[in-house]
Amino acid sequence: MGSNVRKIAIIGLGQVGSSCAYSLINQSICDEILLIDRNAERAYAQALDLSHGMDFIHSRTKIYTGTYEQCGDMDIIVLCAGANPAKAGDRMEVLDSAYAIHKDMIKRIMESGFNGIFLAASNPVDVVTYMVWKMSGLPRNRVIGTGTSIDTARLKILLSEYLPIDPRSVQGYVLGEHGESQFTAWSHVTIGGKPLLDILRQHKERFAHMDLDELSRRTRDAGWEIFTRKGSTHFGIGNAIAAICRSILNDDHKIMAVSTILDGEYGYREISVGVPAILTRHGIEEVLELNLNSREMIQFDQSCGVIRKAIESLPL
Repeated sequence: MGSNVRKIAIIGLGQVGSSCAYSLINQSICDEILLIDRNAERAYAQALDLSHGMDFIHSRTKIYTGTYEQCGDMDIIVLCAGANPAKAGDRMEVLDSAYAIHKDMIKRIMESGFNGIFLAASNPVDVVTYMVWKMSGLPRNRVIGTGTSIDTARLKILLSEYLPIDPRSVQGYVLGEHGESQFTAWSHVTIGGKPLLDILRQHKERFAHMDLDELSRRTRDAGWEIFTRKGSTHFGIGNAIAAICRSILNDDHKIMAVSTILDGEYGYREISVGVPAILTRHGIEEVLELNLNSREMIQFDQSCGVIRKAIESLPL
């Protein structure tokens, strides 16, 4: 990242890629955005449409279309290319197509001289993150997945409705797979710095209506609830991608639950899973190891088992 011009490429201009570009532009996160899609006409139309809103934004972002061969000087490449599952319930359903899409794509990107940071958003995102790491040969800190960042945001929204408070006053994480085996680390959820479990013990009658297992289920199923009604989720994840990019480019040291290649953390290696990590100009600066209780550690192991099984099914 030697250039002073902050450059991001987005590959895949479906709902997620387009929402990501819209968020990046409206938040003035970067100076240039390169759009790449297998449908060149769609990419051109999106670039044109997005550029027409520039007069209403306080700073200008140059947006244009191109090819993999132009990725050499990008700071971040956001990977959004992929298929939606045929029905709600299992993101692993699109694993084979994700492998086929990324195999040639990553090879061509690396041949361009790319030496920045990959940010994977395509599902199944934890497996795709691992796949991209293996295919690219980049250090683990420079291959990141959106992981459980969006699930964590959904959890905060749900909790804010029960308590009620601003969701930004909730601290905590959804961990594990961005999928059916994810779980909430309730032992680390705090409200304004106070542990949620302490609040529930001290105010049993006031919060008797709160069922933590049901809240975890609703958090897990929130994406499918949207998917079954309109066919995709894209605004929330578009903002999550933008937030990760902003933290990287601004060297924010922001902590987010992202899909990360583990190397001994939580007792695991050679696997990518959603855990809190510090995001900086170098990508993942450090993985935070939460002191999970025995139940949470069992849930973490089960989630890693699901991801590991999917990884081992690939010809990597």
